[in-house]
Amino acid sequence: MRLEFFGKCSISEQLDAGYRIAIRKHNEEVTKNRHILSRIIDCVKFCGAFELALRGHDESESSDNPGIFRGLIDFVASLDGVLKEHLENATVFKGTSKTVQNELLDCMLSVVKEHIIQEAQSSDFSSIQADETTDIATQCQLVLVLRYIDAKNNVQERFFEFIPLHSANADSIATALQERLAVILPGDQKNKLISQAYDGASVMRGATSGVQKQIQDLYPNAYYIHCYAHQLNLIMQQATSQIPKVRLFFANLGGFASFFARSPKRTDVLDKVVAHRLPTSSSVRWIFHSRAVNTVFEHREDLIPCFETMRDSDDFDSVTMREAAGFAALLVDQDFKYFLTLFHNIMPHVDLLYAKLQKKDIDSVHIKGSIQQFQRDIQQIRDSMPSLVEQSSQGGSQPKRRGSLNPGEQKRIATEVCDTILLHTMRRFSFTKHLVSATLLQADKFEQYAKEFPENALSETLKAYPMLNKSKLKTELDLIYCTEEFKKGNGAVDLFQLFVENNLVHVFRETVTLLKILITTPMTTAEAERCFSTLKRIKTFLRNSMTQERLNALAMLSMEKRVVTEMTDFNQKVIEKFASQKERRATFIFK
Repeated sequence: MRLEFFGKCSISEQLDAGYRIAIRKHNEEVTKNRHILSRIIDCVKFCGAFELALRGHDESESSDNPGIFRGLIDFVASLDGVLKEHLENATVFKGTSKTVQNELLDCMLSVVKEHIIQEAQSSDFSSIQADETTDIATQCQLVLVLRYIDAKNNVQERFFEFIPLHSANADSIATALQERLAVILPGDQKNKLISQAYDGASVMRGATSGVQKQIQDLYPNAYYIHCYAHQLNLIMQQATSQIPKVRLFFANLGGFASFFARSPKRTDVLDKVVAHRLPTSSSVRWIFHSRAVNTVFEHREDLIPCFETMRDSDDFDSVTMREAAGFAALLVDQDFKYFLTLFHNIMPHVDLLYAKLQKKDIDSVHIKGSIQQFQRDIQQIRDSMPSLVEQSSQGGSQPKRRGSLNPGEQKRIATEVCDTILLHTMRRFSFTKHLVSATLLQADKFEQYAKEFPENALSETLKAYPMLNKSKLKTELDLIYCTEEFKKGNGAVDLFQLFVENNLVHVFRETVTLLKILITTPMTTAEAERCFSTLKRIKTFLRNSMTQERLNALAMLSMEKRVVTEMTDFNQKVIEKFASQKERRATFIFK
């Protein structure tokens, strides 16, 4: 037995008791150093999660403004005696310098990226969302967002990186995306990328040399999706910009907020009389038009005396008095009141659809039902034109001004607006090619499909996704269409969760695969837009010189704070990476 064990233990450890003591002391020191570094990491995580600037104007010991990070370190030290002693006595490694900050941020970014890549590679399918903007330093930034179903069967949209671009042409964007995708989904996983969603700009959607075509040449299953939220904006812009009277209405509507925004004196009158601010309208986001319409409609009776007060007051200049008189007359104008009433009726349905399109767990099946409901609501407004005319004319008769519309013309224009919305909704939101697969799993059509199976939709689905087994999928769908429990689902996510909760994933394997494809396909680029909001909060006018690596790390800590929190060994992984970066005078590796 002794012969077998001979040489297995360290000879120096057996021979030298001092060596064993040195190892024990080394490991005690490493434990202490890791505890201190973990506290510093927690402070960096806190600043990143709440998008706070780490560095201050002057970080010297005598400074009154050392920055949030140093202030947080001092606060934590007041609660942790080990960290306090370290900060007072450290000579080798203090851990509060900007170099250590940047190294820790790089390690954190690397750990979270590795976690996201591992999740994406372990999922059955993945898709990407990309969009570009210009930051405060006039640097073109391309954001990359990954969408997939994780191991817990939850839909995830993960921020991956801000990519700096020297030019926003199709070749440079496609090259940048291909470089990242080569890391995320290497050669043997190319078929996992089943969709790419962009905002619809010509550079992105080009069928011959656009970004989507160049990506699909390498990833054949990556079908292009034009963001449905952007399409809804385009539909409403088309409906309101082609009719002169309606375009004039929105031009006048935008003038209300502009009138008050130019003067605090005018705003003071607005606060006293109306007690409500007017939102600005925007041609880029229809939701801003919606807020302006609803606010003016709800506070019209209060806005009239507000403008009349400024018109009749001697405290205002002649320009203010003239414009206030014009707005007061506009608010009682029959045409303006009619269009205000019309769009106040249309807005709730647009806002409801827009809100649905912003959700992370929205899928093509759910969107199909929501669009059909939106079309029914607009059609109902179109059919109720006479009551709208009566509603807008309530509140007393005003003398008709020259060139105003008669009831017949008002009805004709309103009908044209509704018809334009319905026509463009039908064209832009029509499900063709690979999106036809969503119609196979619309719960409200299951009874119809049980009588007549949708063979054409199945053929298009199999053409788009050849990895599906035709005979098995058809058999499963036949059973689903005839089963009452499956008719209660509202969208692909609900139906997928029903299979998971009842342990039917292996029974309906092909249907579940199709559901995963539909769920993973992003219908909007809302998450990419949210990333830009975070970018503008992190890289501000006063922080416009930060490096790209620091920007990506801070953005990751902010947007994926839940991932950082849920990783129980996050700090230890960061410490391991930090210790392996280079030879350090402070020890962080156990013997």
